[in-house]
Amino acid sequence: MPAKKTTMNALVATNRNFKLAARLLGLDSKLEKSLLIPFREIKVECTIPKDDGSLASFVGFRVQHDNARGPMKGGIRYHPEVDPDEVNALAQLMTWKTAVANIPYGGAKGGIGCNPGELSISELERLTRVFTQKIHDLIGIHTDVPAPDMGTGPQTMAWILDEYSKFHGYSPAVVTGKPIDLGGSLGRDAATGRGVLFATEALLNEHGKTIFGQRFVIQGFGNVGSWAAKLIHESGGKIVAVSDITGAIKNNKGIDIPSLLNHAKEHKGVKGFHGADPIDPNSVLVEDCDILIPAALGGVINRENANDIKAKFIIEAANHPTDPEADEILTKKGVVILPDIYANSGGVTVSYFEWVQNIQGFMWDEEKVNKELKTYMTTGFKDVKEMCKTHNCDLRMGAFTLGVNRVARATVLRGWGA
Repeated sequence: MPAKKTTMNALVATNRNFKLAARLLGLDSKLEKSLLIPFREIKVECTIPKDDGSLASFVGFRVQHDNARGPMKGGIRYHPEVDPDEVNALAQLMTWKTAVANIPYGGAKGGIGCNPGELSISELERLTRVFTQKIHDLIGIHTDVPAPDMGTGPQTMAWILDEYSKFHGYSPAVVTGKPIDLGGSLGRDAATGRGVLFATEALLNEHGKTIFGQRFVIQGFGNVGSWAAKLIHESGGKIVAVSDITGAIKNNKGIDIPSLLNHAKEHKGVKGFHGADPIDPNSVLVEDCDILIPAALGGVINRENANDIKAKFIIEAANHPTDPEADEILTKKGVVILPDIYANSGGVTVSYFEWVQNIQGFMWDEEKVNKELKTYMTTGFKDVKEMCKTHNCDLRMGAFTLGVNRVARATVLRGWGA
């Protein structure tokens, strides 16, 4: 079970990064301790009739970590191994991520232990509605705003919205990542990938470069990877290798991304694309390039392959793709790593825009969404760099100190000792 290893690493790494940040900031030890303790952990039993008439029971979780800066925000995943420790780590990570992005939220995360592939649409709907009935008085527009995650999507959010509205009246702002027809935001689908583009531009700009003519490798061609590829290609970047679960491909002259997008849609993956040569998926991270974008799973860059990485910049589009051990090796090599907590925050930022639009009852056009996202990502990078200068640290610690400091300040201002 390699998955277990990475989940524990996510937990260990998040705690480790928090402690390092707390030390750099010189936080009071009592305050440090209280920032780690989750605000509330919810566990509910969801029993539904299956299509064949039998009863099935599933365990649902919601960890609400911190609400010092605003309502809690985070995804709901449907996955057979929803591990309480992992959910806890991810909820905590959302607290720091929303603070780095400077949006008025705290962190949460949740899920149901189930295999969505083995359930029919109507079973998933019943399960989602029962889960919502059990937690409806613990979530809310100004309390906790869920979003999609692994195994969930806009339809899941539509069911939660409908069930919640039976108790509280029509409340589109109670979840984000909704279908456009129910108050979802334009530009939300592309948001994380577009955020990766803006983050990359900001980093390269700092080094006197632009995206044009740089050589990219992208691991992962799901929502984030494919949007990042499309937008980088449109900005004149040269994507020389791409991989996903089906396989990996390479073309040193640059892959024709629009053709690849069509191929991947038709064949459910990048495998067999004619405009590039197949390569070993394990070697994609060590291909020769300027910028590496891991946009798939956590823990993929580790001590085994870190020495062989040829990229000068790594943009963490995935959550926790780089092991702490690899971090050290790469830093010594002079590789610049743009951390996930900033690099992939485009998604939660546009979720915030969706919530704002719902509360105002006034929707924006896509141009405004993208323009606002660019402002947030650009300002975010400046803020992270500022912390790097203050504490003489790398970008990961710059981002963590920025996030932790904002939450600590809000906590102290609100009066936490009383």
